[in-house]
Amino acid sequence: MKNFIAIIFLILVIASCKNDKNMDAQVSENDSINNLEMSAEVESAESSEPKTYPAALQNVFAAHGGLDTWKKMNNLCFHIKSGNEEEVHTISLKNRHDKIEHKDWTIGNDNNGIWLLKNKVGYEGKPTFYNNLMFYFYAMPFVLADEGTIYTKLPQTELDGRMYNAYKIGFENGVGVSPKDEYIIYINTESNQTEWLAYTVTYKKTETSSDFHFIKYDKWEEINGLLLPEKITFWNVEDGKPTDERNDIRFTDVTITETILEDSVFAKPAEAKYVTE
Repeated sequence: MKNFIAIIFLILVIASCKNDKNMDAQVSENDSINNLEMSAEVESAESSEPKTYPAALQNVFAAHGGLDTWKKMNNLCFHIKSGNEEEVHTISLKNRHDKIEHKDWTIGNDNNGIWLLKNKVGYEGKPTFYNNLMFYFYAMPFVLADEGTIYTKLPQTELDGRMYNAYKIGFENGVGVSPKDEYIIYINTESNQTEWLAYTVTYKKTETSSDFHFIKYDKWEEINGLLLPEKITFWNVEDGKPTDERNDIRFTDVTITETILEDSVFAKPAEAKYVTE
């Protein structure tokens, strides 16, 4: 992932997420392996070949509503809030086309790449970095079932005074914009729910990083059969461990359904430009 540059968002209301209200976020570009005990074959959403997951991760998926339920869904919309500023995220789950709408700008991803539309001030960060970033954090743990993921079981780990089961997730070469990113998911030993996520930021880099950032998942809500985060909290880190809360992001007006969104929802407007940064 990437080093976090503070992003503050402004009010916006959109039509593509008809039942949602607007959201905002504060993120920065600074914040932003193979397991030997793999078992339980699961049919991949993107391939006819069965994909195997560690049994412990199978239990995590089940605790959040199950992969079968997740794979039935075709679109996701959510809003994020920070003060009076808002933005709306709309995602096509099968192909990961998305659109992030803000009062001053819109970032979209269609069949041809990532585009940016500047309305007023414009977007001050890197659109290719921010594209799908909040979705990836929000859709934990289900995005860990994506093709090209590699799993490694880690020893039980203590975070903030509690022991957790832990798995490291890496990616095969060429997967996504940042294949050198790594994640560690920390699993509640009683509920099997995701409780912490550690992640690295390697945007545009060719090597892995040992600089892990931490997010805590401590408030969940059930939506259409899935247990999804109501908020996530970014923590300060010292000596590789989370120390205290820094800021949180709340997700509101969430919808996740089987409705397939038209390609036109994500199509680049004539005034927008494709971007590579």
